[in-house]
Amino acid sequence: MEFPHVGQVFCIQRHVFECKSRQERQEIVYGITALTPAQADSNRLLKLNRGHFRIENRSHYVRDVTFDEDKSQIRTGSGPRIMACLRNFAVGTLRVVKNATNIAAAKRDIAAKPHHALELIGL
Repeated sequence: MEFPHVGQVFCIQRHVFECKSRQERQEIVYGITALTPAQADSNRLLKLNRGHFRIENRSHYVRDVTFDEDKSQIRTGSGPRIMACLRNFAVGTLRVVKNATNIAAAKRDIAAKPHHALELIGL
C-alpha cells in the first residue's frame, strides 16, 4: 500500500524518569514524516522531536497547567484566541523581562504584588 507524502517512518526508544513519582519506565514511540532519509537522518529526526517537546513543555504545558487553559469557559467568537494570545504574552513577558524559568512561581509573585505587573510592561 502506498502512502503519499510519507518520506520515512521512525521509532524512538526513551528512558523516562518521572520526578514526582520517582518511577522509571521505558517508552517506544513511532513517527511519520514527509522528510526523506536524505533530508533527515536519525540524528536530525531526534533533534526535531526534541525541539517539538521543548515547545510543548515551555508553552503548551505552561498554558495548560499554570494558566488552567483547559478549564476556560470562553468558547465563542474571538474570545478563545484572544485569551490564548494574552496567556502567551504573559508567559513571554515573564520569561524575557523577568527572566523567569519557573512561570508558576513568577505568576504567584506577580499575584502577590500586582503593581509589579505594570512595571514589567513599562507602565
